[in-house]
Amino acid sequence: MILKKPKFWDLKHPNIYAYLLLPLAFLIQFLNFFKKNKKIKNFKIKTICVGNIYVGGTGKTSLSIKINEILKKKNIKSCFVKKFYADQIDEQKILGNNGKLFLSKNRLSAIKEAENEQYEIAILDDGLQDKSINNDINLVCFNTINWIGNGMAIPAGPLRENIKNLKNYKHIFLNGNLENIENLKKQIFKINPEANIFLGRYEPININEFEKNGKYLVFSGIGNHKTFISMLKSYGLNILKEIEFPDHYQFKKSDIDFIIREARNMDCKIVTTEKDYLRIDSKESNEFKFIKSELQIINEEEFIKFLV
Repeated sequence: MILKKPKFWDLKHPNIYAYLLLPLAFLIQFLNFFKKNKKIKNFKIKTICVGNIYVGGTGKTSLSIKINEILKKKNIKSCFVKKFYADQIDEQKILGNNGKLFLSKNRLSAIKEAENEQYEIAILDDGLQDKSINNDINLVCFNTINWIGNGMAIPAGPLRENIKNLKNYKHIFLNGNLENIENLKKQIFKINPEANIFLGRYEPININEFEKNGKYLVFSGIGNHKTFISMLKSYGLNILKEIEFPDHYQFKKSDIDFIIREARNMDCKIVTTEKDYLRIDSKESNEFKFIKSELQIINEEEFIKFLV
């Protein structure tokens, strides 16, 4: 079952709910500590893990696609590896549409399959906390708006592990619309002065299909809804109403009917993300248009040198 992220997770400071859940968060972190003693397996194939510490909505899939694109241009045979989750069919479809995807309930099995098919590099979309894999490169993604939320670990906050663990990760990627960059850099360097920080910005590649003076209802069920809205507004779209659903939300007919009814009442068009569009019943899809966006790396030449 998909649950909507609690609003208190993204407060600047923890509130009473966070502190009440803190003992449980400590227990989970304590149990995770012992998982680090699992046997680490190495492969001949190189692995690049695009992961996160903040749970969801950090742009892992977009960056994975961009890395695959860069490697292809360098004539390096690369592929995607993703652990199968039934509620992430949208991401699996997008990855499969942009390259070869090896999908399994066990990442080790998927990597081994990629290795057997003579791929040179496997790009792992997620899996930073999977200690059974010794990755050649770990990239930790953050969203520039959400950052670390209230700074606490699950379930008291949105972090999979303590933010101080950034000292163990050399490569950081900040995704979004370039909000709050200098402040975030200061916080990162305070934890890890040796960190390599790369920046990414989302660019809509079909924005010309949308009238700037038109009226729009925008909805999404992604982890970085605010970043999506911020991008649309920066391109001048007149958003009359926005509706946020939980990440990876599976839309019911009642949801779709509600969205269509609201748009008709306000006499506006409906816009969503590509991920959400893939989760809408094809019978209803003609009522919607989606923004197709891609990640642009600000310091791309530097990133390519580091990558290859």
